[in-house]
Amino acid sequence: MEDRIISFAKLGIGDIAQVGGKNASLGEMFQKLNPLGIRIPEGFAVTAAAYREFIDHNQLKEFIANQLASLDLVHFSNLRKVSSSIKTKILKGELPKELVEEVLQAYHTLVPNLPNPDVAVRSSATAEDLPGASFAGLHESFLNIKGKESLLRAVKSCFASLYNGRAIKYRHDKGFDKFDIALSVGVQRMVRADLACSGVSFSIEPESGFENAVLITGCWGLGENIVQGAVIPDEFLVFKPSLGKGEKSVISQKIGSKTKTMVYAKSGGVLNKNTPKTKQVQFVLQEKEVELLGKWSVAIEKHYGLPMDIEWAKDGKSGELFIVQARPETVHSEKDPFKLKEYSLTESGKILSTGYAIGSGITAGKIKILHSPEEAEKLNEGEILLTEITNPDWDPIMEKAAAIITTKGGRTSHAAIVAREMGALAIVGAENALENLRNGQLVTIDNSSGKMGTVYSGKLNWKVMEHDFKGLKLPKTQPMFILADPEKAFNLSFFPNQGVGLMRMEFVVSKSIRIHPMALVHFDQVKDRKEKAEIKRLCQGYSDKREYFVDKLSQALATISAAFYPKDVILRMSDFKSNEYANLLGGRQFELEEENPMIGFRGASRYDHERYREGFELECQAVKRVREDMGMENLKVMIPFCRTPEEGKKVIGLMDSLGLKQGKKGLEIYVMAEIPSNVILAKEFAQIFDGFSIGSNDLTQLTLGVDRDSEVLSELFDENNPAVKWMISEVIRVAKKEGKKIGLCGQAPSDNPAFAKFLIQEGIDSISFNPDALLKGIENMIQAESKK
Repeated sequence: MEDRIISFAKLGIGDIAQVGGKNASLGEMFQKLNPLGIRIPEGFAVTAAAYREFIDHNQLKEFIANQLASLDLVHFSNLRKVSSSIKTKILKGELPKELVEEVLQAYHTLVPNLPNPDVAVRSSATAEDLPGASFAGLHESFLNIKGKESLLRAVKSCFASLYNGRAIKYRHDKGFDKFDIALSVGVQRMVRADLACSGVSFSIEPESGFENAVLITGCWGLGENIVQGAVIPDEFLVFKPSLGKGEKSVISQKIGSKTKTMVYAKSGGVLNKNTPKTKQVQFVLQEKEVELLGKWSVAIEKHYGLPMDIEWAKDGKSGELFIVQARPETVHSEKDPFKLKEYSLTESGKILSTGYAIGSGITAGKIKILHSPEEAEKLNEGEILLTEITNPDWDPIMEKAAAIITTKGGRTSHAAIVAREMGALAIVGAENALENLRNGQLVTIDNSSGKMGTVYSGKLNWKVMEHDFKGLKLPKTQPMFILADPEKAFNLSFFPNQGVGLMRMEFVVSKSIRIHPMALVHFDQVKDRKEKAEIKRLCQGYSDKREYFVDKLSQALATISAAFYPKDVILRMSDFKSNEYANLLGGRQFELEEENPMIGFRGASRYDHERYREGFELECQAVKRVREDMGMENLKVMIPFCRTPEEGKKVIGLMDSLGLKQGKKGLEIYVMAEIPSNVILAKEFAQIFDGFSIGSNDLTQLTLGVDRDSEVLSELFDENNPAVKWMISEVIRVAKKEGKKIGLCGQAPSDNPAFAKFLIQEGIDSISFNPDALLKGIENMIQAESKK
């Protein structure tokens, strides 16, 4: 007889056949990673051999085989009946006497001086947690099990869960039904997360597969709420290179509503209670704890040699963090890194709901609201399933849906994990979806724009482009991005590129911050009551409203800098015009009304002016935090609309006084070449700045005296005009002579191969493109270089 019970201390990853993937992984970590300081709770495994002994003891093998043979493998119409009959028989079975004795002996000696510890009892199938098959939540787990009767009952219930309907179908779909699958049971000391918090960590960013970040999610109480998708958790993104250097590595964090907290029930087991409002608006972890989990996640990934999906818990009594499970990440391990599909809407529509985007793409269909898996027959092929939360019972139903929307859950919930594995689109945590959507309503699901997904009314048109980068060689001239939205950064990092030649700060300020920086500095002076109330609401949780601006902006800058690290990311400091600044909350009070804002109080002229100096200081604080605290020295800065060399010197001096010293830790400061004076005095500007970026739109406008927004004069607006081309040629010539870098940001090189050829012949160092124009631009650059 093989061992019935094996301690985690004697198990390793090679023991999957004996104890299943989950228990083998726990044993591996307990043996190899505990000595490195990664805390794994003690435990033991009831082996697959013990399960088979139980089946033989109760003469169930033939019965199970006959029941499975009767299964309708086309429509699975009798799946529930087959599952129920097998499970009932197993639950009525008797555990062999020797097995009972060995289980109880291991249990009573699990925790010294505590004969009846509270434990977690988890299923671990012998085909489970292999790359390509997550088995997420298919088998049963039981928390807060205490006492011998409860433990033995939980062990038998785990055995029975091998034949949950969802597990039977999953094994069939994955081809595992042809193998002899057994079930092991893990018995693990409970971490008192019911008194603290718990969550899930991915050692890569799970949507894009970006490998340099760790995603950590957390909620109050036991972690089943995250796995089940019952709450919207807190999210933390940790940058691995900064973590490795011991620098501030939490590059972004987002608070979740966490409306439920799972705690111990007095009678055993668990229950869900409402989270107090005060705790809903608190992060569950301190920054040092997030960084520790990040380090552990990296160490676990390194040990296994592949991306990992990890469950963690914090003990409310000791304050210690623990890892309670780790399994291979099952989606990006199988993806071809050189092939990408790019989706984009070709028309706009009315937004009905938003949430976390799972999967990248666009689809359309009719909404079907379901409240339980028992309503499965109501869902027609190609409809969009809308429900509150999902669990593994929903898996067969989810396969029929064109997309899935849940009103609860985060990016590590069951619905998110299964949708990724199925290659389906989902939007989770769409809190208002049940209020705003109705049965039979035709909608479009748009998950093409990064982290957030959008539900639009009606069927919108979209386009799909397939890219294969294998063997693609980049041109010698550097192709770079023009980028504004941090949520797209990780996905775009997989495209062929040499970094970001222009990051527009304005998008972050208008979309994420929404408040005029001077209204944050001088909040008490804001007169509009409605705007003041909205500013107060947005800044909730920040004792200093200025920190709201710095924190939000630094998170956005860090996300883009991390995505392209160690390639350059060149940030253009704020270039709002006065009328655009006025549209921000509190803005009208702090802005001038100008006749012609395009050539008014904008760019460098603002930075050391009393009307905006304190706002510019906040911008510089955000840049300094990313470069110095987080160690992302690939973030460089660029000054827009700098009219004179004297103005340039003034800005450089101001930045120096604010802690951004040119040259320190490789800080480069560029200037936009977008005003004729930048070209005429290029040699003087080259003595002040580290390089130029040609802003072809403004340079064309100001050279030709044509309002670029004028419909009447649109035909005159042309970068190919000889006067504009002379300007570009001249500033490139001077930059090269002075040994300064020079690039161009604009649409023309992707639209016009001849213009790309002109730039390359003149010796431009880099050309930056909007994301949708990058590949066409690279094609034009390669063609131009071949004819140079």
